[in-house]
Amino acid sequence: MKKILHHVSEIFQIALGVLLASIGLKAFLLPNGFLDGGVTGIAILVSEMTGLDISYLLIGISIPFLIIAWRTLSLRIVLKSIIAIVALAIIIHFENFSPITDDKLLISIFGGLFLGAGIGVTIKNGAVLDGSEVLGVYVNDRFGVSIGNVILIFNLILFSVTAVLLSVEVAMYSILTYIVTAKVIDFIMKGFEDFIGFTIISDQSDEIEKAILNTMGAGLTTYQGANGYGH
Repeated sequence: MKKILHHVSEIFQIALGVLLASIGLKAFLLPNGFLDGGVTGIAILVSEMTGLDISYLLIGISIPFLIIAWRTLSLRIVLKSIIAIVALAIIIHFENFSPITDDKLLISIFGGLFLGAGIGVTIKNGAVLDGSEVLGVYVNDRFGVSIGNVILIFNLILFSVTAVLLSVEVAMYSILTYIVTAKVIDFIMKGFEDFIGFTIISDQSDEIEKAILNTMGAGLTTYQGANGYGH
């Protein structure tokens, strides 16, 4: 019974995440041509350039990343992600929110807030709405580049292309949207704490230090210790 309730709660929260993300897109970002980072940003950019329906683009552009996820993540996460992305595309296609404001700063902030809340809730329940995180995990596994750096490089390229193809102003507001989205995702995943600390005690400290610094790209503090127990 407890497992069934857990699954129902997961499904409800993923549905809530999809709804929040769709509000951020349809009520704020899409009517004003603003981008977010990741796959969503690529879909919006291609839609702006070609006039194609973003719903189909969102699914089509997500496919390569879902294939990567199939090889990197568990089957359960991949299946939940497929359902979440398809649900987001369907809601975007059929819902008809009226634009709430034409103030560009408010559009960037609240569009990023709703989108970040939706993505964060979805990730917290074991699904992915944006494939750039999957790409980060894959590159990290293959080449040891930190996930954060992969996503940062991915979005730097995206916003540079946006500045060239659309305008520098749109690119700048889109960067603001991306920053708000990323911060909201972090808040939902980690709460008010700025960091999570681990204390690792091991006689292989040199190997662990290299792995944390070079593979994870995270910082650490090293302490010298001595035995302190009796017979």
